[in-house]
Amino acid sequence: MKRLVIQYGHIALSLLLFVGVWVFWAIGFPHALSYQEQYQLFQWTGDYFIERCSVAGGLADWIGEFIVQFYYWPWLGALLLALLFVAIHRLCLALTARLSPLAAHLLSLLPVVVLWWMMGDINLLLSFVVAVMLALAMASIPLKGRWQWADVLIVPVGYWLIGPLVWLYVLLRVVQRGWRWLWLAVWLPVVQWAAAVWLLPQWPMQSVMLSGITYYRIPMQYPQLKGFDADIYELVRQDYMVRNERWDDIIERAGEHVVETPFWSNCVNLALSQKRQLAERQFDFYQSGDDALIMPSVRDMTSNLPSAEAFFRLGLVNSAQRYMFDIQESILNAKKSGRCTKRIVECMLINGHYKPVVKHISLLKKSLFYRSWAEEAERVVTADSAIREERINSHPVWGRLRQLRFKNDFLYSHGEKDKIFGLLFMDNHDNKMALDYFIAELLLRGDVQAVMQSMQWAEQYGGYRYMPAGYQDAMRCIQSHGQASGSKYGAYVRRMMQKGGKP
Repeated sequence: MKRLVIQYGHIALSLLLFVGVWVFWAIGFPHALSYQEQYQLFQWTGDYFIERCSVAGGLADWIGEFIVQFYYWPWLGALLLALLFVAIHRLCLALTARLSPLAAHLLSLLPVVVLWWMMGDINLLLSFVVAVMLALAMASIPLKGRWQWADVLIVPVGYWLIGPLVWLYVLLRVVQRGWRWLWLAVWLPVVQWAAAVWLLPQWPMQSVMLSGITYYRIPMQYPQLKGFDADIYELVRQDYMVRNERWDDIIERAGEHVVETPFWSNCVNLALSQKRQLAERQFDFYQSGDDALIMPSVRDMTSNLPSAEAFFRLGLVNSAQRYMFDIQESILNAKKSGRCTKRIVECMLINGHYKPVVKHISLLKKSLFYRSWAEEAERVVTADSAIREERINSHPVWGRLRQLRFKNDFLYSHGEKDKIFGLLFMDNHDNKMALDYFIAELLLRGDVQAVMQSMQWAEQYGGYRYMPAGYQDAMRCIQSHGQASGSKYGAYVRRMMQKGGKP
């Protein structure tokens, strides 16, 4: 009877853990799952499996990427993540079966809680969690008699499959069998040293021996107990909503949670422009300065995402493609991005670059969630020229951007982006977003004369029934030389002046 009670208690705890993990990620942090998914492109090919398994920890990395690809649908990814955590919990229960029920419960939950907290570090890869699970699974297999000496082979094989976290397996084996098996703690470094010298000479010794090659997105850094930084995850949430075009949600949340960074301003201003509220409400929200609409190129994998999205919707297709290329090449563990690759394909299709686009489409076709989209894009590219052009021109997004984009090449200068927005609008008066960004950029820079002149464009081409309140406020502030009481634009100007900037 007591055994049944304990067994049912374990099952109940596992079910509770499953529900808790699923709710946490699927409902509370779907943006975190989307963030992880967009920095890989899992491919269902044998070559991809062999490539991943060609380094120590490769199997854990492959399994981790396999799970992360399902983060494309956060509810499904959270389901698999919950199963992974339950597996870790059940393995810990099996390893602590000889202890009292209370001690077993506490010890079985400790690794789950620690791993859960560690996953708050957005650069921690799921391969780390998978490696822990595989190490526990290896240690839970009983080896008796002569089979105990199988560790001579299990340790090197385990190291190659899951990486340095095979140390967890060694530790558990020593605890299970006693101090006489401390020889494993000598054997493993020998195996790692041999792998570093003969199989992995291109990798730093630190990665081979301790930090792992596949555990962390930033090379030669260790997974840390960072937890969930509120500001970082707010920016991740904003980017998630931009990716899914949830403009109303971005604007609503911006009134409640502010992160004073250009990234945040880029996301909010883009959302306002898509709802034609930029002229009305721009200075209702935090503006970081001259970089509040479009950031200068930053060589990392995150900063320029909202800028790239803004370029694309403005019709600056070449700049969008350039930013997306830079973002993808800046992924520190050298993986591809499904999100970036898809946008690069769209840019090439809009520009009529059909030969190079085939390579990128072929990558997407080997994935699960981008495959159907890639096959449709391939049908467009491989069609007869007349049919191909008709399909692209009639596409609701690609066709419109073909009309909005510049037809002639020119050099993009971030310092003169106001002129570029203006030229983009003059080239096509239907491009209301370019008009809104042009005036918004002049306001951010405090170019008083140009702002006064641009009001004629706003009245003539803006399509407004009345002059937007944001423009009225800015004009009142300018005419009163910054002395307009309660002016939101005036508050922005004063803040910039205090920072030593100019608008």
